[in-house]
Amino acid sequence: MTATARECSTLHTRLLKCTLEVEHSRAYWRHMADHSGPVAARTVHEQFWFGARSLERTGILLTNFRARYDAFPGALPALRSWDAMDPLARRLLCHWHLQLSDPLYRRFAGDYLVERRRRVPAEVSHGPVVKWVAEQGGERWGMGTRVQFASKLLTSALAAGLIGSSRDPRPLLWPRVDDLSLAYLLYLLRETEFQGSLLANPYLASIGLCGTELEKRLKTLPGLRFRRQGDLIDFGWVYPDLVTWAEIQFARPHAVAVGGAR
Repeated sequence: MTATARECSTLHTRLLKCTLEVEHSRAYWRHMADHSGPVAARTVHEQFWFGARSLERTGILLTNFRARYDAFPGALPALRSWDAMDPLARRLLCHWHLQLSDPLYRRFAGDYLVERRRRVPAEVSHGPVVKWVAEQGGERWGMGTRVQFASKLLTSALAAGLIGSSRDPRPLLWPRVDDLSLAYLLYLLRETEFQGSLLANPYLASIGLCGTELEKRLKTLPGLRFRRQGDLIDFGWVYPDLVTWAEIQFARPHAVAVGGAR
């Protein structure tokens, strides 16, 4: 299948104004069900999509959500289909979409925190994260910006369930990952250009799934048939794309399954 989207590879500063925003993301998915294209910030503000937020704040949220969700064509239809989403699943999906749209957060959650988990005790603190941010951005960011980035990265990881406290030293956690969320991620990555493979990438690394543990999970995922024979790996996609997967999983009336699609 040809990828229809790609992960963002350009460093930017959007995270400084908009962290994980799980509940506001949920509101965006729900309200976008009635729209086929971008909606003006003033309209969103007047209709209170995000509650009593200022027009300026509404515009910031829209800019970020378009980069996180609209940039991946199958995402919004699939998320709208998922009416009874578990709160833990919602955090995971917001986490992965933030990783897709922000290379700094992708490296932080899928590389830096993974490395910190190998240490004893498995924890992270604000100061070392500031130093890490400096290594990622070189001379482009002053100390004030680095400090802000460290705070926003930690806040986002806390909201995603990767960190267990807002105070240093902060214990690192592995979030619970349900089968539907994991299947969503794989179908999403299937139609996205990204660094890595479907078995090894920053998205799976950030939640602690790799090797035999990951392969065991793949064998029971809804909408997926996974087989390994020696070095030969076969992904059998039951549905042609993410949207069809979601329609079938969440009982949309006009969905049509396509068996054995690749």
